[in-house]
Amino acid sequence: MALTLAFDVYGTLIDTTSVVAALTQHLGDEAVAFSHFWREKQLEYSFRRGLMQNYQNFNLCTRQALEAASNHFKAPLSEATKDALMEAYKQLPAFPEAKQGLTTLDAIGARMFAFSNGLTEDVSQLLAGAGILGYFQDVISVDEIRTYKPNPAVYCHFLRRTKSRNTETWLISSNPFDVIGAISAGLLSVWVKRSPDITFDPWEIQPTLVVENLTQLEETIANYIQ
Repeated sequence: MALTLAFDVYGTLIDTTSVVAALTQHLGDEAVAFSHFWREKQLEYSFRRGLMQNYQNFNLCTRQALEAASNHFKAPLSEATKDALMEAYKQLPAFPEAKQGLTTLDAIGARMFAFSNGLTEDVSQLLAGAGILGYFQDVISVDEIRTYKPNPAVYCHFLRRTKSRNTETWLISSNPFDVIGAISAGLLSVWVKRSPDITFDPWEIQPTLVVENLTQLEETIANYIQ
């Protein structure tokens, strides 16, 4: 069976910090901190909704996280500005090395899928705008089963949809919670450690492999398999 790779999207393929440019005109020097808070709340809200089994799609989690950030920073934003920021979140760029890394993996016949908390149409639009949608056989969204990573049901859903075996399927993610979730569900996983300052959660579960960027994936996985 061909190598099956499940790529997390936000923060792994797509650079979410690029939204800072859109935020700067409204928040000035607080744009970076606002962006981090927004992202943290976006994930927190998805975790909480997953645990409560009170599902709403990722767009709503993102919008409510934006509202929370606006309140936290005491930065009142008009509804039009919030709409514009939400649109900016759908037009973020890929990381600079993403296309090269995907091209290398495509050349060896890897089966690649985008696997995201985001809605299928939003993720497809995002990847198309970043010029990398064509590398993926499909976009698989948690919305199909109405819960969120790292619920084990999400990873099992991926395996069913792709007709893959867990012991031959790799999750590729820069998010430690996602890596831990995938390994807990029996998959293999690569942590993309994009900064030397980032630390992994000090749990009993560690990544199968670690890379610094996507261009290292093909060689690193190949060496592990051998």
